[in-house]
Amino acid sequence: MFNFFKNIFLVLITILISNASFAQDNLNEIKLKNAKGKVVQMSDVMQSDKPVIISFWATWCSPCLRELDAVNEVYESWQEKLGVTLYAVCVDDARSKAKAVSLAKGKGWNYEILYDPNQDLKRVLNIINIPYTLVYHKGKLIYKHTGYSPGSEDVLFEKIQAAIL
Repeated sequence: MFNFFKNIFLVLITILISNASFAQDNLNEIKLKNAKGKVVQMSDVMQSDKPVIISFWATWCSPCLRELDAVNEVYESWQEKLGVTLYAVCVDDARSKAKAVSLAKGKGWNYEILYDPNQDLKRVLNIINIPYTLVYHKGKLIYKHTGYSPGSEDVLFEKIQAAIL
């Protein structure tokens, strides 16, 4: 009986490792564009020596907008203290890109806005709901959360600070 469970465990571990490898391979192929059409290789972004926040949002998602507004208020300070960079990845479809560009500009967000109109990055990372925030440092995922409530940005700051210091 023990051998049966041991074999099941080994099969599950093998599946998990191969899925992680598959996701990383697919991530290497994901390139997103900013509003000016500059291409950004996402695997390179996640390998940065500085902490990187990747926040998935959409124009129709009010919790997403509240989160990005809240972070925008403290973002300059975070950059000075932690050297962090935030990439706000819009998952609206291609027809809504102009609206997303206008909204981000109107709000004065000081981050790099990227567009994932086919939701390729969202799919590779297996993200279901937005807002969804990931933090990478030196290629490792150090924090993730979904949803937004006031004060979530403080927790985000604390998690980044604890991970890099």
